[in-house]
Amino acid sequence: MCTNIAKIVSKSLTPFMTVNPLLHQQIRTTFILKRKFAPQLHKKGDVPKPLRSRHYIYELVEDTAIQKQEDIKVILTTSVEGLGNFGETVSVKPRYAYNHLLLPGLAVYATPENVEKYKEYAIDATKVQKYSSPNALFMMKILSSVTLSVVMNKDNAWTIQPWHIKVSFRKCGYMVPEDAITLPEIPIKGPNLDLENKEFFVTVTMNKTEKVNVRCRLHHWSTDIVERLPFAEKFWEQPSEAVCPEFEDVLVQIPKKRQIPVTTV
Repeated sequence: MCTNIAKIVSKSLTPFMTVNPLLHQQIRTTFILKRKFAPQLHKKGDVPKPLRSRHYIYELVEDTAIQKQEDIKVILTTSVEGLGNFGETVSVKPRYAYNHLLLPGLAVYATPENVEKYKEYAIDATKVQKYSSPNALFMMKILSSVTLSVVMNKDNAWTIQPWHIKVSFRKCGYMVPEDAITLPEIPIKGPNLDLENKEFFVTVTMNKTEKVNVRCRLHHWSTDIVERLPFAEKFWEQPSEAVCPEFEDVLVQIPKKRQIPVTTV
């Protein structure tokens, strides 16, 4: 008798003594199945016929866990390189949107409320800074970090023209139209070995809108092998001066690559 009472008390207290985990994580996995064998039909109002073992055999129709997710639309709250300007609606992959746009606060979901809220910014370009293309800001950073080598003739007289800069850009893999290149007001003439490996700047206008200053390094070259100057390897790491003092104010504002420190004996 006592043994039965102890068993009953133990069973009644078991649910209260069990420690349940506090973390319940939902798994978003859905499998769409269909029966391989259809159940037997029954008459209207009659008791359904019992299912047999073959009726519990299912075939997989779709696994949503491996299904490709569609792109989602977001509204940019700032200009993002390679995507667009403030207030524009773009479609990106969900993982990229969550990790790189929504979490950092660079975009919001394109809900009807947000579309109405940011509509005025998409129309009025004077409220925020906008760029002429999604890649404009990216190209401005690239060009401003370039140290362009401008190679001029060591034997014949010359004055640097926009087409010289165009050719120099083309050697580096950048196609810059000649009308987009603006030279400094002070002309640079040569040959002048005092200007060898010295710096000046040019201004590149992108899409007739954005302007970026590019650092240039002047070098002399001769068709006569004997008259050629020694090749300067990694010239952008060598310390240099401006071609003329008037260029210093602009050159200081252009990002400069790491330079090798000068050691004196």
